[in-house]
Amino acid sequence: MRGKSILLIIGGGIAAYKALELVRRLAERGVGTRAILTQAGAQFVTPLSVSALTGEKTFGDLFSLTDEAQMGHIQLSRSADLVVVAPATADLMAKMAGGLANDLASTALLATNKPVLMAPAMNVRMWESAAVKRNRAVLEKDGVLFVGPNDGEMACGEFGPGRMAEPLEILAAIEQALAVQGPLKGVKALVTAGPTREPVDPVRFLANHSSGRQGYAIAQALASAGAQTTLISGPVGLAPPDGVKLQRVTTAREMLAACEAALPADVMVMAAAVADWRPDIAANSKIKKSTDRVVPLIKLVENPDILASIATGAQRPRLLIGFAAETDDVVANAVAKRARKGVDWIIANDVSGDVMGGERNRVHLISEAGVEDWPEMTKIEVGTRLAARIAEKLGAA
Repeated sequence: MRGKSILLIIGGGIAAYKALELVRRLAERGVGTRAILTQAGAQFVTPLSVSALTGEKTFGDLFSLTDEAQMGHIQLSRSADLVVVAPATADLMAKMAGGLANDLASTALLATNKPVLMAPAMNVRMWESAAVKRNRAVLEKDGVLFVGPNDGEMACGEFGPGRMAEPLEILAAIEQALAVQGPLKGVKALVTAGPTREPVDPVRFLANHSSGRQGYAIAQALASAGAQTTLISGPVGLAPPDGVKLQRVTTAREMLAACEAALPADVMVMAAAVADWRPDIAANSKIKKSTDRVVPLIKLVENPDILASIATGAQRPRLLIGFAAETDDVVANAVAKRARKGVDWIIANDVSGDVMGGERNRVHLISEAGVEDWPEMTKIEVGTRLAARIAEKLGAA
């Protein structure tokens, strides 16, 4: 979801306090939020508290001389990727179902050309009334999405359906709504990330400095663009990306087996830093230091070449992308690697500094068309830009 934007309409109900938590959760995921606070909603939360969390002006006046001078309700309703109404009161549902536009919230809902997600919140008797049922049916027919309401105790003391969905439930519905609208809808993506660890004995292993950040950022960007994304990850200390199926592995052989099992896929991005060698035999118990200080001899054997195996396999993806982490002659080595491995694209980067554990990266996209030199940016931005290029490529294919 990172990089997406939400227009949040906060209706008048005690559940309005949950909207503040929703904004905070969205911010944690890099989603920008602008808010319309209805006059009734302002009885429960203040414009100041909403603005403090969104970092934006909170809107509420349809007849603002400054905002409406530039058709603010039109811009608000169309500048976001998704419109979320939480809480969606019976009044707001009725206005949208009937096409009424007598305040900023209802006008924005009528003017929007973006998907709308409603999180209803009202008394159980209201929710079960014929009028609200009728309005919901009209809205669903018009394509409006719903999350909740849940069963539970109401502020009025009654029990039943009508409680607004919890912020994390609404967040999950937002993720699903955004993914459905993404340019990679219907695309199956497979990403590898992180290092592999090759055991020497039960306490020692061969590995590298890969943090997995770049691969995780790519998986998140692909999922946010609508792709059904599987992430096969070596041992890292990162939280699973939203909306991504995560499979954890340890060794290179485990990663190859997981990749083969996850195929077929439309696109595969192999960002993992796979160990080239492993000990021929891993000891079953800890190798002890000898009294005569003789260093034990560890024989290394070559690990399977996962990228080359996928490139020549029967289930090669439509678009196969590898990574080249280099310390010298970055572009030249990556160009040679692309030809040697037989892949479509190679993403090359210089890892001679702290790139493997850092937040930023500077990469070169190498394809049949040549070399694209991308400026230094965050790894999240690299993931977003790569997802956009993938969508462009698959769309043209």
